[in-house]
Amino acid sequence: MDIDRFKHQHVEILDGIAKLRSFSHAGVKEHAHEIAHAIIALSTVVKLHLAIEDRILYPALQSGSNPQLSEMGKSYQEGMKGIASGYIAFSRQWSSAATIAAKAEQFRSEANTVLKTLFSRMQKENSEFYPAIESMA
Repeated sequence: MDIDRFKHQHVEILDGIAKLRSFSHAGVKEHAHEIAHAIIALSTVVKLHLAIEDRILYPALQSGSNPQLSEMGKSYQEGMKGIASGYIAFSRQWSSAATIAAKAEQFRSEANTVLKTLFSRMQKENSEFYPAIESMA
């Protein structure tokens, strides 16, 4: 199974998280517009990635002949539900520069939690899930 597009999207997602981290460290209030734009851009990639995983990757693994990959796919899909809903709620709440500037510390706190969770998931997929797919498919 060719998973290059999924890997490429992971790079884009991780780059987006790094960009948000950089803007936040430089000053949330001072960079609220850049942060809002970065959240919107990141959300586009995250939503596309989730949709493609749900429509292509997970069904392919579950209908495949490898029971270990099928179970792994189910587990990863189930685990992503909470992460996805948390990220989507975060991105909706924080897509406005005015809101980010007005509630900078709340943004920083929520961003740390949500983005750390998303980052960790991308790292786990890169180090465990995708190599398993490539070696067993």
